[in-house]
Amino acid sequence: MSIQQESIRNGILAGIPSADFECLRGFLEPVTLKKGFQIAREDERIEWVYFPEAGIGSVVAVSPEGKSVEAGLFGREGFSPTAALIGTEISTHRIIAQAPGGAHRMAITKFRDCIVRFPSMRDLLERYMHNMSTQMSYTALSNAVHVIDERLARWLLMCHDRSDSDEMALTHEFLALMLAVRRPSVTTALHVLEGKGFIRAERGYVTIRNRAALEEFAADAYGKPEEEYRRLIGNGV
Repeated sequence: MSIQQESIRNGILAGIPSADFECLRGFLEPVTLKKGFQIAREDERIEWVYFPEAGIGSVVAVSPEGKSVEAGLFGREGFSPTAALIGTEISTHRIIAQAPGGAHRMAITKFRDCIVRFPSMRDLLERYMHNMSTQMSYTALSNAVHVIDERLARWLLMCHDRSDSDEMALTHEFLALMLAVRRPSVTTALHVLEGKGFIRAERGYVTIRNRAALEEFAADAYGKPEEEYRRLIGNGV
């Protein structure tokens, strides 16, 4: 069955002019991204570009000694690896699916052909790439200036933006990776947010109970990259 643009949930593919989409949709392959699926491996060749329909992906920076931290988070609003847009062949990050979901993927060779043939597509991809860079810079800022409780609130809001339910499958290991802290710090921060009535934390799951209050608590830790996405691309996360 051919892919119909009106059924697409990915913000990039949905935003491409319909005439361009008609030309490139034959290159798109539907796939299921299971939890832990590696979209790209650090220091290895990029073979595919993924456009998520659901789920959450993480861009992870890995040191030569094997230490890692999440540098960025994405879902149905974007694509990955963004490095493919500038023609690089090797990924500098490990990119994995942290929450399962569907996606469309395109072989890197076809992707490069399309961004040459369809300037409108390339423009949209460049806008998203800039927004991803903005998100990463605000992650670095948040890690430097916000306390763990505020940083956790920020990441929970970002995951909630990309989820279809208030209940999200988020393990302590994942949250520790996102926040670059040890698991006991995550447990303590979850208890703080749960005690305030913002969330309910159960083994392997976090449920958002009061989104507005969680945003108020996160304060300036959350919102700037999301506002930038709406300005640049227009349809929100």
